[in-house]
Amino acid sequence: MIIGGEHMQSIWYDVGTDQVHIVDQTRLPHEFQVLTLANMEAACHAIESMQVRGAPLIGVTAAYAVYLALREDAQSLDHACAALAATRPTAVNLQWALDRCRAALQSVAPESRVLQALELAQLMEKEDIAICEAIGDHGAALVESLWQEKRSSQDRLNILTHCNAGALATVDWGTALSVVYKSAERDIPLHVWVDETRPRNQGAALTCWELAQADIPHSLIVDNAGGHLMQAGLVDLCVVGSDRTTRNGDVCNKIGTYLKALAAFDNQIPFYVALPLSSIDFTLDAGVNQIPIEERASGEVTDIPGRTTDGLIASVRVAPEGVQVSNPGFDVTPARLVTSLVTERGVVAANSEAIASLLD
Repeated sequence: MIIGGEHMQSIWYDVGTDQVHIVDQTRLPHEFQVLTLANMEAACHAIESMQVRGAPLIGVTAAYAVYLALREDAQSLDHACAALAATRPTAVNLQWALDRCRAALQSVAPESRVLQALELAQLMEKEDIAICEAIGDHGAALVESLWQEKRSSQDRLNILTHCNAGALATVDWGTALSVVYKSAERDIPLHVWVDETRPRNQGAALTCWELAQADIPHSLIVDNAGGHLMQAGLVDLCVVGSDRTTRNGDVCNKIGTYLKALAAFDNQIPFYVALPLSSIDFTLDAGVNQIPIEERASGEVTDIPGRTTDGLIASVRVAPEGVQVSNPGFDVTPARLVTSLVTERGVVAANSEAIASLLD
């Protein structure tokens, strides 16, 4: 991703200092801060507190956390994997990464395990970058085809996205926003409608920040405006990410995704989901009532953090004291509402047969 005109990743390993660094996403967009993960406990905190978030990034962070744990105690593989698995229940990449670490390291002699863990984490970091770039290329081909259909009647293509599925949600490039970035590289005139994505406002705070850094035209909208814009003919396609997709094509993503998919379906607007294969849970045949939905803290709903007029970062309460709160972090969009899945291995329909073909 581009930050201040320079390229940077969301997580990286410094060979010279033997340190793992992350961008603290809880400080954005008001402050840009880089944190060092000193140990596995710091990595767990980063995942739980959403200093790092987004399914692919959580997976890579977990791999580096395993390395940090083994650096302190080469016999702590099982303990580290158990502690990390308990941090976030919904995103499947976390367990995918831990399963990969355990399979690769459990039979390695303790004296070799630390170096092997570091090499695996570095490999997963590089793979994530390549995977996300490939997702963007495949998605940009769809966008370019749509632009060729519409360019005679309009001067730009309007894309609606939800939450943040950008470089901040991965090591680099992103999933849904990789499609946007790669489309911009093809000189397709774009404008992005950015859902604010309550309650944590990742769209307002993170997606708007990313798009501004990349000079992509965009407008921030409240979550409830998407359907209206679709009815008015102001949305040409939707593209979102996924925290977990089941083998039948049901998509679990940030709360509110389902409503956007319903509106897109009703208005015959393409609804694309951009995701790596590591976000597909082949153990589940469907998503509704099967994927564990994270219930998050009530304070995310009752209070809103931001910057005051005097420049201070503060939290303001908007709900009455003592109000009862329900705060599910995700919802499931049925496969019938998904136009296509955009993966690193190409674009496929959201159904069991097409998804299974990705493994061939």
